[in-house]
Amino acid sequence: MTDSQAPRMDFSSSRPMRKRGVERYNILLDATERLLADNSDEDISLAQIAEAADVPLASVYHFFPNRNAAFVALALRFNEEIYQTSITPLTDPEPQTWQELLHMIHARAADFQNSRPAALRLFLGAGVSVAVRNADLTGNARIAMSRERFFDAYFHMPIVPDLVERLEIAGASMDGIWALSYGRHGHITDQYRKEATACAIDYLRRFLPEFLPRKPVTQKALDRIFIPLEHMANPFSGKL
Repeated sequence: MTDSQAPRMDFSSSRPMRKRGVERYNILLDATERLLADNSDEDISLAQIAEAADVPLASVYHFFPNRNAAFVALALRFNEEIYQTSITPLTDPEPQTWQELLHMIHARAADFQNSRPAALRLFLGAGVSVAVRNADLTGNARIAMSRERFFDAYFHMPIVPDLVERLEIAGASMDGIWALSYGRHGHITDQYRKEATACAIDYLRRFLPEFLPRKPVTQKALDRIFIPLEHMANPFSGKL
């Protein structure tokens, strides 16, 4: 089965898994992450995943028909962790400008990926598969939707048509520079992280004023930032 033919996750309906199945599933993903931290995806087989997880090979096939399905599942788990990191409120200090907000959020995201070598390889490596890329795009779309609400929680926002789409494009430009940093240095350096944020800010300046007035942050506004995963059932159907 090719990468483009790999099964896609259906965000609208997921078959519930028993507790033992969830535990086994996460053990396999943990093993996949350990292997991917030190090896390219091409060097990893389902048999190696089974050995690293200390489970029978048949158990791996029960969850993953091929290794790429395991990588996609791991990418989805990383997406959720990155998303939860990206929506954590910014305090002590709070950002006083939207540019500072982006620097703070991007620094947090870079720290997470640098702490998880398998995430760096999956999302920024040269051999990213179509299926993993699709999972990453869905995660980025969800982050962009929440980021619009993040802006609205901290600032008095003007009406900006298609702001979510603009934020997603800014995020894609950042990812490209992070991938360059990973290709050259094996991680996201501070220099490249700052350059990526500067690139995103320059792009967003086409649509946002240089100064946005701050407003008091309320719990209601912070609660609104979170977008349930099931709302991403059709993230690519038309404009965001």
